Amino acid sequence: MNGYDSALFENRTVVVTGAGRGIGAAVVVAFLGCGAKVVAHAGRDLSHTEGDLLSRVPQGARSRLTLLTEDLSQPEGGADLARQILDRTDRVDVLVNNAGTMGGRIAAGTETREDYDHILDLNIRSVVALTGALLPALKAVDGASIVNTVSISGRSGGSAGSALYSGAKAFVSAWTKTLAKELAPDGIRVNAVSPGTIMTDFHRRYSSKEKLDATAAAIPLKRLGTADDCAPAYLFLAANALSGYMTGQILEVNGGQLMP
Repeated sequence: MNGYDSALFENRTVVVTGAGRGIGAAVVVAFLGCGAKVVAHAGRDLSHTEGDLLSRVPQGARSRLTLLTEDLSQPEGGADLARQILDRTDRVDVLVNNAGTMGGRIAAGTETREDYDHILDLNIRSVVALTGALLPALKAVDGASIVNTVSISGRSGGSAGSALYSGAKAFVSAWTKTLAKELAPDGIRVNAVSPGTIMTDFHRRYSSKEKLDATAAAIPLKRLGTADDCAPAYLFLAANALSGYMTGQILEVNGGQLMP
């Protein structure tokens, strides 16, 4: 599968949230290609999973894939998902906190309490709750790692209407660094991948074709990214053999769109 080292994550269990499509689906396929057992959170339901995830998973790897559903935009979603995961496995070597969305473009000053709760519950509360609930399992193995998905907008500020989402991703970026310091004595590395403008359903929903064309023209590599462009960054940060001396880092994957 995609030329990955088929033994890199052999006998390792990887949890990936937001895995039904887009970046999350590509990350699941990549870990399966490296021999991992993957517990994949496929969103609120399985309506998109058959076409975007399962169609990419070879039959021989499906026995190593467990699919779960949970609404992480609900206040207890993270804790509920953790219970489902721990009901199915007592081992977690890698946690990929990928689930998140903007929920629509909301003009400054028009935010409602419902907007605020929805965006922060999904992008912050569920991430913190799920991670906290899985920490005992992560601490019980040697060389565990956490990889969070943030966003270029968490650093650049994003475009109009994305203030809540951008702020939430900035929170996760800072939280990643603090958690890396706190968990280092336990041997757990914590890093994040920060995708730029990646052509997934996210941008099909929230960005016009004109905006995307203009963005692509301004990127040094002259194209938007793909989910498969992002997946290797997660493998790299999760693998002690590749990044064992890296923690608290935000890895930018954006074609040169942002050069910090």
